[in-house]
Amino acid sequence: MIIDFHVHVFPDKVAEKAIPELSERCSIHPFTDGTLADTVTKLNEVGIDDFVFLSIATNPRQQKNVNDFAIEISKTRKLVFGSVHPDSDNIQDELVRIKNSGLLGIKLHPVYQGFDINDKRAYPIYECCDALGLPICFHAGFDVGFTDNTSALPKASADLIRDFPNLKIVLAHLGGYISLGDVLTYLAGRGREVYFDTAAINWSIDPKLAEKIIHKHGTERILFGSDCPWENPRIAAEFIDRLHLSGLEKERIFSENTKKLLGIK
Repeated sequence: MIIDFHVHVFPDKVAEKAIPELSERCSIHPFTDGTLADTVTKLNEVGIDDFVFLSIATNPRQQKNVNDFAIEISKTRKLVFGSVHPDSDNIQDELVRIKNSGLLGIKLHPVYQGFDINDKRAYPIYECCDALGLPICFHAGFDVGFTDNTSALPKASADLIRDFPNLKIVLAHLGGYISLGDVLTYLAGRGREVYFDTAAINWSIDPKLAEKIIHKHGTERILFGSDCPWENPRIAAEFIDRLHLSGLEKERIFSENTKKLLGIK
């Protein structure tokens, strides 16, 4: 079984505009058109059994609409995350709404949302998620569209882990896109509630370094992810399958760790 922990979909009208713009900025040809229907169809075609839908509120005004869309999707899809924005004036109420609506966590993107991952102004979000038992999935490392941004590098993530030892954290892109040497130094093996997902790593990492990070952190805390629509999940899965990992370790990464983190059967 394969569960893709890192998939983005958009409302149809938003996808029609956003996917071409992001594709041009990042120089990446998308695998889907960003809509839910196309994503479900194409992921089924390449053998992905289920996926976690991650959304991002890129400004405070979007927060409610983004979560309304996520809640609507959750009526037919079980694995859905919401989002909040650090500059919103009703973060706690929105996080309670996310929890009560059955969403399973939130996604934060320090680069797109304009904050540092260890910025104290984001700490109320972390404190509330900790209290509610909501996992947070962070974009981690550089961003392909903003390669000079340093908002989510491994040293800053290490501060977060130190300050919130019980918070369930997922650091995307194996802990730090285009900064995996620092992941090995500062993050791998730290934090009993800290997970890494594997989204987009086959673009940017030597397989031997990936194996070092995965083994140092522990295969029980690695989640398969693709970053669809920016990656074909089948290609992402083939990269993991080629690594020197046992069958049990691959089973954990492809599905069992996500089930355990999100409390699903």
